Amino acid sequence: MAKVPVQFTLNGSENAEFIESGTTLLNALRDKIGDTSPKGGCHQGTCGACSVIIDGELKLSCLTLAETCNGADIKTTAGLAEGGVLHPLQRAFLDAFATQCGFCTPGMIMAAKVLLDRTPNPSREDVVDALSGNICRCTGYEPIIQAVLVAARANSRTAA
Repeated sequence: MAKVPVQFTLNGSENAEFIESGTTLLNALRDKIGDTSPKGGCHQGTCGACSVIIDGELKLSCLTLAETCNGADIKTTAGLAEGGVLHPLQRAFLDAFATQCGFCTPGMIMAAKVLLDRTPNPSREDVVDALSGNICRCTGYEPIIQAVLVAARANSRTAA
């Protein structure tokens, strides 16, 4: 297969790679770049574990071709913590026991981040809707929903 050059920003760092045409962003991130925070669950776009933020939009990296990301700004959960300090969403997930096996957590956090970036004070229904593309088999969802609401309250206190 032919390799194509792809340049993008990943978690604030510039990346330039030669990637085989047809490679998913999930595989490029994990296998080529070494960012293993997006998880490959279903590889069909139904579980949400591979969710990343591309140019401010939540995307499924298992369905996104890496070559379509040329010039894009990509964020994964690996890039949320700053200076060794967890992002408020990451902290809220830990504090609320919203992770059990942890497999869905990166996708859930990315979906929640997009929601909070757009709707700083979401309702419970907003959170449920934002997370609806993500499957969790362990938590029963309630701790995850509560973690997002806690993070939203924490963000509103720091913004005030």
